[in-house]
Amino acid sequence: MNRDPRGNDRTRETRVNERIRAREVRLIDENGEMIGVMPTPRALEIARERDLDLVEVQPNAVPPVCKLMDYGRYKYEQAKKESEARKHQKTITLKEIRLRPRTDEHDVGVKTRKIQEFLADGDKVRVSVQFRGPDLRHPEIGRRLLDSIAETLKGTAVIERPPVMEGRVMSMIISRAPGWEPPKKQAPAPTGKRQVATAAAMAGSQAPTSPSAPAAGSQEVGEATDTQQK
Repeated sequence: MNRDPRGNDRTRETRVNERIRAREVRLIDENGEMIGVMPTPRALEIARERDLDLVEVQPNAVPPVCKLMDYGRYKYEQAKKESEARKHQKTITLKEIRLRPRTDEHDVGVKTRKIQEFLADGDKVRVSVQFRGPDLRHPEIGRRLLDSIAETLKGTAVIERPPVMEGRVMSMIISRAPGWEPPKKQAPAPTGKRQVATAAAMAGSQAPTSPSAPAAGSQEVGEATDTQQK
């Protein structure tokens, strides 16, 4: 917010039409063509004749540069562009992964994979080691742990802030490495009943058919009938 000489707080606004204070302006038409330098009242007349607004686009130029445009429509289109830009803008958040100096190797691996998930989403990660009691006398253990994680994530992450000890916590901040793309997730293979049903369907489609051979059930009935006649 700017404070004007009169002591009134106000934000600087684009000067339009009669609010333009310069005596003369350099005028550009609605197609971007230069018309030339002229008195401001004459530029306003041209704007009215074309049913447009006179908008000061370069107030610090000498003389100020003004352009003919539909200012209401211009503001609407600018607001629409800004809204679209905000929709496509990814909000980067700072996630945190907490460890202990003596966290076992398995848990370190689990947390490292979690870090990769955060990085894949475009987030930054604060990896911290929390010290308690006797561990405070051995900060080098936490440093080795953070260095080990950074080495594991080499090519995936970059260190934005190297390990720093703050009170009882040593932490570093990492972010996604430029050019790194997370691996695409593959669809899981069919399992259980779905897999059995698929195999059965494939086997049924490959079994040969013999339309001329009698069915097993009809053959058994015929034999039984012959025995009764004897």
